[in-house]
Amino acid sequence: MAFPSDRPRRLRRTAALRSMVRETRIQPSDLILPLFAVSGRGVRKPIGSMPGVAQLSVDLIVEETKTARAAGVRSVILFGIPDHKDAQGTGAWDPNGPVCTAFRAIKDAAPDVVAIADVCLCEYTDHGHCGPLARDARGQVAVANDQTLPLLARAAVAYAQSGADVVAPSDMMDGRVAAIRKGLDEHGLTETAILSYAVKYASAFYGPFREAAESAPKEGDRRGYQMDPANVREARREALLDFQEGADMLMVKPALPYLDVIAEVRRVSDLPLAAYNVSGEYAMLKAAAQNGWIDERRALLEVLTGIKRAGADLILTYSAVDAARSLSDLA
Repeated sequence: MAFPSDRPRRLRRTAALRSMVRETRIQPSDLILPLFAVSGRGVRKPIGSMPGVAQLSVDLIVEETKTARAAGVRSVILFGIPDHKDAQGTGAWDPNGPVCTAFRAIKDAAPDVVAIADVCLCEYTDHGHCGPLARDARGQVAVANDQTLPLLARAAVAYAQSGADVVAPSDMMDGRVAAIRKGLDEHGLTETAILSYAVKYASAFYGPFREAAESAPKEGDRRGYQMDPANVREARREALLDFQEGADMLMVKPALPYLDVIAEVRRVSDLPLAAYNVSGEYAMLKAAAQNGWIDERRALLEVLTGIKRAGADLILTYSAVDAARSLSDLA
């Protein structure tokens, strides 16, 4: 059957028509706001490479959470920067540390907000890797995978006991989802969900985050345990393994260079799928906007729409509040 060549354009003529037939829609509730928690009160330490983002003390974490909630963003994920770091990352499960303290404060001030805990040791170890180090069979220093698992489970339990609704392991150790699920269940935390960073690449786009979280490795890098950017079949395997170990949700990180991976994970799994619009992606957009090279609001919504269109149900983004307000203005 032949169709008139101008028919598609008829549905693009006005904003109302375009909205009516729009295939992909983003809501503020699809967005998750990352926050960096530190000790003290009234502390706001701006991150130079991430304009508009800062390390925040617990009182300001609560205020930022309430601001996000007012804009329609119903979920936050917390990263902690401890006062003291050591080889084991023991600050990760400190009940009086900034993250556990922040969860209790958030649940007191905004109980309907979904509180998510990033579970990793890189912010807490003095060497900056995602678990304790040991020499392997070849005499090389590497993260001790099996020694890390109970530590991750211990941290997840501490966060859940402090009020986290969801724990999100980002370390990329083998077997971490099963270990965390077991630890949670043994402590009666059976209702705590696991959002697994199932597909996390060894990306060049994490640089600003490592400034914000003070988590850059002192030696070496994380390519021995994070994924090779060239691989997508491996992404399928990682996602299915975490599903089998008991993950309730999956995540792909980063987002923009891996839209094909998001689509592939969406194809092989029906679990809720998140994508992390990471610090380097945020910083690029901010830098271009500050130089007047792009319209920041339009570009931001285009980026988030592309991530959603690829198959993500949820998007972690430092621009969550700005995006939510823009979406409300356009509604």
